[in-house]
Parts: sequence; structure tokens; C-alpha cells
Amino acid sequence: MAISYKEAGVDKEEGYKAVELMKKAVAKTQNSSVLNGLGSFGAMYELGKYENPVLVSGTDGVGTKLEVALTSKKYDTVGIDAVAMCVNDVLCHGAKPIFFLDYLACGKLDAEVAAELVSGVAEGCYQAGAALIGGETAEMPGFYKVGDYDIAGFCVGAVEKSKIINGSTTSEGDILIAIPSSGVHSNGFSLVRKVITDYTKDFNGKPISETLLTPTKIYVKPVLAVLEKYNIKGMAHITGGGLPENLPRTISEGHQPVVFKDKLRVLDIFKYIQKEGEIPENEMYGTFNMGVGFVLVVNPKDKDGVIEELAKYGEEAFEIGYVQKGEKGLCLR
Repeated sequence: MAISYKEAGVDKEEGYKAVELMKKAVAKTQNSSVLNGLGSFGAMYELGKYENPVLVSGTDGVGTKLEVALTSKKYDTVGIDAVAMCVNDVLCHGAKPIFFLDYLACGKLDAEVAAELVSGVAEGCYQAGAALIGGETAEMPGFYKVGDYDIAGFCVGAVEKSKIINGSTTSEGDILIAIPSSGVHSNGFSLVRKVITDYTKDFNGKPISETLLTPTKIYVKPVLAVLEKYNIKGMAHITGGGLPENLPRTISEGHQPVVFKDKLRVLDIFKYIQKEGEIPENEMYGTFNMGVGFVLVVNPKDKDGVIEELAKYGEEAFEIGYVQKGEKGLCLR
């Protein structure tokens, strides 16, 4: 018996439609370094003027935050998350994100939904100043359920070798400056979903899904502006594992970061999650960002200037601690 690809569950025409719907969103991320458009076998990007460039890459997904988006039928923000998780990591080494590729998988392709998801990716790339130069949409019937989508991405950035930031120069007395998160970002949602099961429930005057789906903040433009003026010794993107897991990664051997809990600006959503789930404090700090999305390690003399520069970009950065001699690992006081 003859059978077609469409009868097997893959609709090629829907895929072509999805690509057409995506093209306009993708176009706004392009720049003169992109040498070809969508449809080629490989994407081409001209590196430009660097004396001794180092490529810095990162890849990540959105995780189970997608379940909140799919249940709420709100598809336009999680693409931003996919970009943010990658570009913020690349940024930690002083690299400017230059291009991004996305991967979208589903059980049955709906061109409108796919285009909305990718529009979020394009928006994230636009915010980061990175070109969205390619990607893959995979329809996998029988593997994913109808209505299920997964999204991930891959970013490449570039930095002069002489300007790489890796935390090796951090020293006793350096100051830790926090840049606020926009919410839960894209980590800890397996725990969030155990605590919050009704996404229509009111939270601060609106459905709690709106707060949970607030996209991960992209720190690229304000941080790159700071790097133009100041010698930043270390940077950390506060993702899975929170401050205890991520901040020590940018501190040199023989030193440890000290963070004061009373200096943190813990967001209401974290207080709510902790209360509703009766979650111990150490579990909260070891899972969530607790209101801190990104941390800069700076010389004390640069502290005020860095905070003022970030303020020009609307970021209310604040001091949360310092670096001291000691075993590697966070000292949370």
C-alpha cells in the first residue's frame, strides 16, 4: 500500500509556510556580516576586523518553562529565553554575540505557532545585537505529542584574545555588583511546576503565568558598554544552581565570593514560591537566581562608575558583596 510523507505525519507544505512566516522576523536581525540568506545549506558570517579573535560559543534550551508557555498558549516569549540563556553565557567571557542558530522540534507543525516561537528568537537576537542566520525545524510525529514543542539554540561570539575575561585576575577586596533579573528566567521550572499548578491563579493582579513567562533578561548591550570603559575582572550569569553554583566559577583560586543576603533584592515571585512550596532557604538559593541575573566583579575604585554606566541603560545595579581569601565556594551571609 502506497503511503505519503504527509500521511506518515509530516506536512512539508506546513513547513514551507512556517519558513515564509519566519522570514520577516529573521530579517530584522541581519547585518552586513551575514553573507547569505535563509535557504542555503550553511550560513555564512564574515568575522570582520579583529587582530587576534577568539570565538566563544554556547548552547542551551528553555527547559520545562516551555510547559507553562504551551499550557498558556503564549508562544512569543520563550524564544527570547532561548537566546538569552546562550548570549548571556558567551558575554561572561567578554565576547560580543555575533550570530545565533535555533532548533525547533514538534510533534505536528503548526506554521503560526512555529512562526510565533521563532519571532521570540528573532526578538532576543535583536536585543543582543546578534544575527539569526539559520536554524532547523523538525517535525517528529510519534516522538513528540501533538501540541508539544521544544526549542534550543546555539550562539557564537567573538572577543580579542587580549580582552578575554575568565576571572583569573580577581583578588581580595574586589566588589560584586549585581544586575537584577527580570524574574525566574529559565531555570528551576521543574520545581516551580510542582508548586504552581494553576497558571491562571492571580498574582499581583494578573495571572501568575504572565510573571512566570517574563523572558530572561538579555544583558549584552549594557555590559558591553561597561567593558568599553572599565576593566571588569569577572562576570557570572546566574542560571541553574543560583549564586552558589555560578558566582564561584568566575573567582580565582584561593579566593571566594562573599554575598550578603540583606543586600539582595529578592523578587516577590521567589517569596511566593518559597511560601507556597514550604521550600527551605538553602534550596531556594541553590535553585533560583533570587533576583540577581548577572554579576560583575570589579576593582573597588570602579564600583560607582560601573553602576552609573549601567544606569544609563536602565539597569539598577547594586553592590551585594566582595571577594575574600579562602576556599573556592560561595560564602552567603
